[in-house]
This record gives sequence, C-alpha cells and structure tokens, in this order.
Amino acid sequence: MHTPKFLIRLVAHDSHPTRGLLAVEWAMMLYLLFTLALMACLWPRIQQPAPMLIGRLAMVIGVLLAWIIYQWKPCRITHLARILLQLGLLSWWYPDTYEINKLLPNYDPYFAAADQWLFGCQPALLFSQWMPQHWWSELMHLGYASYYPLMVAVSLYYFCCRYERFARATFVLLTSFFVYYVIFDVVPVTGPQYYYLAAGTDQIGAGVFPEIGQWFINHTESLPIPGWSDGFCYHLVAAAHAAGERPTAAFPSSHVGVTTILMLLAWKSGSRKLLWSVTPFYILMCMATVYIQAHYAIDVIGGWVSGVIFYFALDGFYRKNLESRK
Repeated sequence: MHTPKFLIRLVAHDSHPTRGLLAVEWAMMLYLLFTLALMACLWPRIQQPAPMLIGRLAMVIGVLLAWIIYQWKPCRITHLARILLQLGLLSWWYPDTYEINKLLPNYDPYFAAADQWLFGCQPALLFSQWMPQHWWSELMHLGYASYYPLMVAVSLYYFCCRYERFARATFVLLTSFFVYYVIFDVVPVTGPQYYYLAAGTDQIGAGVFPEIGQWFINHTESLPIPGWSDGFCYHLVAAAHAAGERPTAAFPSSHVGVTTILMLLAWKSGSRKLLWSVTPFYILMCMATVYIQAHYAIDVIGGWVSGVIFYFALDGFYRKNLESRK
C-alpha cells in the first residue's frame, strides 16, 4: 500500500527551514516584553504577580521547545505544531489582560453613552428582548461559539491548500490578537454584561451611566447570558464564559475584528467554498456579540474598522519585510 502523497509532504524535510523564531513567535515575544514593562510600572498594585511571571516564563519555554523540535525535524507538521501552540496560548493571554487593565480607570460609562448617543438606546440591553425566539437565540449563540473553530478552519485551509501562504496568513491572524491585547491592556472597557450589572440595569435603561470607580478590581460577576437557556449552543457559550471570561477586552470587539480578518483571508485564498462557508458565521458573529451583551454596538463598529486596518497593515508588513528575506 502506497503512503498518500499528502502525508509524505507533511513529514518531508523542509529544504529551506526557518532557522530562528517564526515571525508570529517574535510578535508574541514583543507582546510579552510590553506586558512586562506595564507590570513594572504597576507592580505595587498587582495583586498576584507570581502567576503572571510564571506564565510568561512557561510561554518562553514552550516556544523554545517547539523551536528545538522543529530544528530536529523541520517539516510541515512541526511548523503547524508551532502555529497551533500560539493559537492555543491565546486562551491564556486573554484573561491576563484583565490583571493589568483592572488597575486603570474604567471607561465603560463613555462607551455606553456613545451607544446611547448613536442609537438613542442601548442595543445590548434591548436586542435579546426584541428577538426572544428560541431559534434566534440558538443562531446567535452558534455564531458566537464559532469563533475558535473558524480560526482553526481557515488556518488549516491555508496549511492544506495554500501552504506557500500559510506563514503569512497565520502571522496576520495571530499578530492581530497581540495588537488587540495591547489595546485591551490600556483601554479598560468590560462590556455590557459586566458594566450593566455594576451600574444597575434600571439606571442603564433610563440612560444614566454612572462611574463605578474600582469595582472591577474585586468583582468579576456578570449578568446572566441572554437567550434560551436550554439551548445547546447557549450552553456552549455559557461553558466558555465560565471557563475563561473576565471583565476585559470589550473595545474594539476582537471577535468581530478577527472574524473580519478571517473573511479577508478567505477572500484572498481564492476559494469560493471557503469564503461562502465563513460568511454566514461572520454575519451571525457581528450580531451575536451585542445580542449576548458581550459588547456595545460601537465595539462592533470598532471591530470592523480595526479588522480591516490590521489585516492590510500586517499583510503589507509581512510581504515587504519578511517574505523578501526568504
């Protein structure tokens, strides 16, 4: 029996292996240094610095081990492992932003007020009330739950079908996360699910958006997730929130921004099947972030704008400064 050609390509020796760190690994290292600098500035106020430092040390060790394995066996599968490691570590970096931004003044009142000024109401407060149907709730939660599967699907498509552009595509995708995390570190906005609870929904409904001081230093509770609580997709989102959600990272919406980048990657891939497969989930995602009260409507607008800017800026940077060196 002959071994399939695809499997042979997976383990075939890379004729031009990357000797140093991948571009996305350097992006992670730069973000790590950035957060260390922030931690140094905020050190007297950080409540539990030891786990944050140990986590960063583990990150460095993990990247070096992945590099060593790749140097031992430089091939497509070990390259993919390095990318999947960075993708998996995003779930650690996300709640880490909370440990930093909770020490800064909270900006939620300004973003809630911006929604009120733009729309004359609070879309995040009213959307689930306008569309309470079980089927609609499940669609919204399906869209929100598709976030990580979409990232994996688009990345694997490039790996399997457009390998010559795999490194560039994953650099754009993963580095955009670190740019978002920089924003989240220094622009502390928690989103409606946290702010509405802290401020009181009666005041929010009346168009009053009070300052809440240092509430989020000691409070991480949120409003119940809107929607049909017996739905399968509802439970997926609820489980994800219970596992890693924190009062952080609302503006701009990285869910919308990253899925905008995924849409652009799907478009640039030249595959209509990939593009049309991603599109319905993208539309659902843009609505779901407001429906489940994770974001203000203005966060979605910020996600659209930032996603387009990040895609073209990072893609252009890679083409001009990194591809030319290969």
